[in-house]
Amino acid sequence: MKTISFFDTKPYDKYFFDKQKGQYDFEINYFEEKLNRRTARMAEGSDAVVAFVNDTLDAPTLNKIYELGIRVVGMRCAGYNNIDFSAAKDRIRILRVPAYSPYAVAEHAMGMALMLNRKLHRAYNRTREYNFSLNGLTGFDFHGKTIGVVGTGKIGQAFIDVCLGFGMKVLAYDPYPVPREGVTYVDMDTLCKDSSVISLHCPLTKETKHIINSDTISKMRDGVILINTSRGALIDSEALLEGIKAHKIGAAGLDVYEEETDFFYEDRSDRIMEDDILARLISMPNVVVTSHQAFLTAEALGNIAEVTLKNLNDYFTGKELVNEVKIQ
Repeated sequence: MKTISFFDTKPYDKYFFDKQKGQYDFEINYFEEKLNRRTARMAEGSDAVVAFVNDTLDAPTLNKIYELGIRVVGMRCAGYNNIDFSAAKDRIRILRVPAYSPYAVAEHAMGMALMLNRKLHRAYNRTREYNFSLNGLTGFDFHGKTIGVVGTGKIGQAFIDVCLGFGMKVLAYDPYPVPREGVTYVDMDTLCKDSSVISLHCPLTKETKHIINSDTISKMRDGVILINTSRGALIDSEALLEGIKAHKIGAAGLDVYEEETDFFYEDRSDRIMEDDILARLISMPNVVVTSHQAFLTAEALGNIAEVTLKNLNDYFTGKELVNEVKIQ
């Protein structure tokens, strides 16, 4: 029997992984703590570690894992920008879940866009106080409007399907285009200039960090709706705040945030918010923040559990690792 240590686990993680683990000879130790250089020692005696998006797999953490005799890390997510691959190279294999449910994230992104456009969050709060006024709640038809999609991988493609279903004109930016009917690939400047709504679906890399910054924001249409369900650091948060204050950005839907690690997935309702930028964004009537929730559907959680455990079983049984992150 192989022992696996899971970090940053929540009740819904345990529920779906427990449903799947009976297929394998695994014993799972669930830890609520995030994985980092201080908590890595908790994996002592384990054969593998499973981590999530806000765990810190830097060199000290990976060195400690290696010292404990662990040679494989399973990421129960698609992204891996939180891993120091130079520390993992030739020592620790990294496995991931490349596509758990692109529809979950795409639908959440469109839901945020619709909510912000039609001011549904404000209408909900009003009617709870028996305020049935419609003043200030005017939106616009999505049908016929231009939406810019940054990143056209599996999630981006699923989002484009939704947009086309609404009858929207789709502009796309991606270094690796996937030509399809109804989508026009353009450069980033053109996308910013011509889009009424912009949605981010690209991975976080050196090239895409702060792809939304003061310069790109200055080129956007006045009143643009900006949606990010990908990675927080795609947006320069200070530039976003200034863009909203200047009325350049009409609304922002953020499922991710640049400095989310210490806040998202936790109940901090009884504590002071130390992050001034996040506090100001949340306080704004034209900003909706969700806590990295876009993936959270039963289908996605089931797929994450299934693929994560299969990845580890393939490793332990010497099978081909189709979901291994190749370290250059």
